Amino acid sequence: MVAAVRKATAQWKYSTVSIGYPGPVLSGKPVAEPYNLGRGWVGFDFRKAFGRPVKLVNDAAMQAIGSYEGRRMLFLGFGTGLGSALIADGVLEPMELAHLPYKNGRTYEEYVGLRGLKRFGKKKWRRNVADVITRLKTALEADYVVIGGGNAKFLKDLPAGARLGNNANAFRGAFRLWQGRLSPPQHSNKILQG
Repeated sequence: MVAAVRKATAQWKYSTVSIGYPGPVLSGKPVAEPYNLGRGWVGFDFRKAFGRPVKLVNDAAMQAIGSYEGRRMLFLGFGTGLGSALIADGVLEPMELAHLPYKNGRTYEEYVGLRGLKRFGKKKWRRNVADVITRLKTALEADYVVIGGGNAKFLKDLPAGARLGNNANAFRGAFRLWQGRLSPPQHSNKILQG
């Protein structure tokens, strides 16, 4: 991955690197190898490999950072699995909600991830997603929920207080990650240009 990124950015001038990682991250480092990518992430020295400072966060957290508009926001990414992050008053709390028990001895991810979509079909999957959004919004006392992930495109109606995000928000999150404490954006283009 590093070799491909360095090759693709050989003509770029940049001073830092942000990485959104599809798995749990603790103190800026992956703590487990990803389910859907090659091995070698845990223990890898990204700063040395890129020759620049690197900040690595969970990929759902990266999109959450870019989607944040203040107060308490819950981000849920419906893709292969279930990504999640909470930002409360500018403080990021990455979460691993996917493997928590949901119902019938199965996890949230088994109902609303890709396996759930295939198992239940779109109509029932949408009902499960709406239920999960509502339950987690209430349990975590979120003011609003931003929905992302590759399967968000299959959603029609969202529960009150939820809105669709945009994958481009991950890029905004990569820039905002270096700003320290998060605050609502004054103007979305300003963040991308800064």
